[in-house]
Amino acid sequence: MVTVVEEREQIRYAWRTLSVVSLASVLTGLGGSAINVALPEIARSTHADATAASWILLGFQLTNTVLMVVFGRLADMFGRRMLYLCGLGTYTLAALLAGLSPDAWTIVALRVLQAAGAAMLMTNSAALVTDAFPRARLGEGMGVYVASFSIAQLAGPTLGGFLAEQLGWRWVFWYNVPLGLACLVWGAIVLRRVEPAGRDRGLDLPGNVLVLVTLGGLLLALSEVTRLGWGHPLILAGLAAFALGLPLFVVRELRAAHPVVDIGLFRDRGFAFGTLASFLNSVARVGLVFLVALFFQAVRGDDPVRAGLKVLPLAAAGMIGSAGSGLLQRRMSPRTLAVAGAATTTAGLLLLLCTISSSVPYATVALALVLIGLGSGVFLPSNTTAILDGLPSNRLGIVNAMRLMLQNTGVVVGTALTLSIITAPLPAALHDRVFAGTLSRVSGLAVEQLVTGYRWALGCTVAISVLTVLACTARSKAT
Repeated sequence: MVTVVEEREQIRYAWRTLSVVSLASVLTGLGGSAINVALPEIARSTHADATAASWILLGFQLTNTVLMVVFGRLADMFGRRMLYLCGLGTYTLAALLAGLSPDAWTIVALRVLQAAGAAMLMTNSAALVTDAFPRARLGEGMGVYVASFSIAQLAGPTLGGFLAEQLGWRWVFWYNVPLGLACLVWGAIVLRRVEPAGRDRGLDLPGNVLVLVTLGGLLLALSEVTRLGWGHPLILAGLAAFALGLPLFVVRELRAAHPVVDIGLFRDRGFAFGTLASFLNSVARVGLVFLVALFFQAVRGDDPVRAGLKVLPLAAAGMIGSAGSGLLQRRMSPRTLAVAGAATTTAGLLLLLCTISSSVPYATVALALVLIGLGSGVFLPSNTTAILDGLPSNRLGIVNAMRLMLQNTGVVVGTALTLSIITAPLPAALHDRVFAGTLSRVSGLAVEQLVTGYRWALGCTVAISVLTVLACTARSKAT
């Protein structure tokens, strides 16, 4: 029986653990949102073409996704504390080296290394929170954890724009170093050494290779199709790798002793619809900060600082929604809140689709961003709580990694899809101008073509967001 003193000590440790996880989440979230806004400046300064510029984002996301389940398995086998601290060290070192890069492709390579560190962190974060908090208080902890990403999104665009404009693009990476070291020291002090509960020590290396081939092929095809065309051998090879790799991966996982993805979990309809909703929500919303910041630079001619300030309503609303979700879960089920959050996000995306133009009032864009931020802020912690609540400790790592792999797959697909769609109406020769944020200096016709691309991309995201609502609704009925 747990005494009052033991219960208080558990709560104190839970909040200290949450402080470590939240600080690291702010660190990685700042890195992503700052680079989203600073990318045009990085592209201009390093003379990067459209391919290199897009792979600064896509290379990180693909690597992060592929390694997620590997590190989830390793965490269950060898302990979350060790892997978490290794992740902080790797992420910080890669940031330091990225700031010293001589060209764009070196940045891509170091972003890949940084993604490995981020994967160690992300696959353990929600599992650490779930393991530390009593089940009755888990909704509060998860709400604060997800809100930390919103804090990063709130500060990241402004920080990225300011650093790129005032200090140079290298400081977009270097500011991570002191923050990363502080997180590393605090994590080493707070996190307890816990003997792993599981003794089953095995990795599915062929399965992980198939994840790389399958996702890598799809990403390559989506990111390069507008530049090379559907008939190009590279595009066909990427699509073939995805088409052939996916069934092989499923067959492998059904037979593997230690599968990357436990297919059996998807027999639970609640888990299946929950992870599907997580995937679809990521596809629909992930590229929005980058797309909106790029819109104000490429279409309106704003500098990075002004563009970063204009996306702040999304992050501010997301932070409020995430923090409020934990309190709302005391009165409503997380499944019900996930439906409400997904519906609100859809309403914001629909408003943006119906009003987007080269002369759209900023107030309208801000209102749409607030709706999307509130909806996503409520959806993410509620959906995560619904998936992880009640799992045994020795399964948290791999199940959370599966959730994150599918969520990050949505990030990869959504980013590649939106980057391809928005530039589709433009001549290939102008694609570099889009990513450099200088398209507004070319011609009014080019700007209108880009706006058409934005309408196409937003139309796709609205349709996908509607599917998210349907998946959440189906999950609620299945449980």
